[in-house]
Amino acid sequence: MEFLQDHYVVQNELLLILISVLLGLLIGAEREYRNKSAGLRTFILVCFGSCLFTILSIKIGVQNPDRLAANIITGIGFLGAGVIFKGDNRIEGITTATTIWATASIGMAIGSGYVYLSLLGTALVLIILSALIYLQNFIDSSHKIREYRITVVGPEDINHCETIFDEHHLKHMMLKLQYTQGNLSVTWRLTGNNTKHDEVIKSLINDPKITAYQF
Repeated sequence: MEFLQDHYVVQNELLLILISVLLGLLIGAEREYRNKSAGLRTFILVCFGSCLFTILSIKIGVQNPDRLAANIITGIGFLGAGVIFKGDNRIEGITTATTIWATASIGMAIGSGYVYLSLLGTALVLIILSALIYLQNFIDSSHKIREYRITVVGPEDINHCETIFDEHHLKHMMLKLQYTQGNLSVTWRLTGNNTKHDEVIKSLINDPKITAYQF
C-alpha cells in the first residue's frame, strides 16, 4: 500500500514538472517569436526550475516549507538583471525581466499543486504580452516621444526650428546645445502624433537652414 502511494506521488510530481515545461514553453515561444534577449529555453528552464525547487522545498523543509522556495525570488532577480540593458534612448529588457519573474511564480504555483492557478497565470501573461501590444502601439503612435539632434548654422536658426515644431503641433523641449567648428547642434525632445513626426522629418530634409539631423 505504501509502495502504491509513493508511486502515485512520483507520478503526480512528474506530471507537475511536465506541466511546468509546457507552460514555460508557451511563454518562451512568445518571447522567442519577438526575438527578445531571453527566449524559449530560458523560460522553460525558469518555469521548470521554480517548479522543481518548490517541490523539493515542500519535501525537504517539512517544518519550514518556504526555506528553499523563498530563495527562488533571489535567483530570479539575478536573471532579470541580466536581460536589462541601456538602449539608445531608454532602458530595454524590463518587460522580459518581469516576464521571467512572472514565469517563476507560475512554476512555483505548479510545484505547490495549484495547476489551475498556473494555467490562469500563463493565459494572463500571454494576453498581456500579445494582445495588449496593440494597445501599447496605439498609445505610442498617438503620443510619440522622440529625441532629435539638429545641426544648424547659427543661434538665430533655433527659433526657426521651434517654428517648424509648432507648425506640426509637436510639443518641444530643448535638452542640450553644443557648438562645434561653426556648427550649432541642438538636442530636442519632441512629443506628439507619430504622423506629425514623419511630417517634421520631411520638413527638416527640405529645409536649407538645417545642415544635419538625427533621432
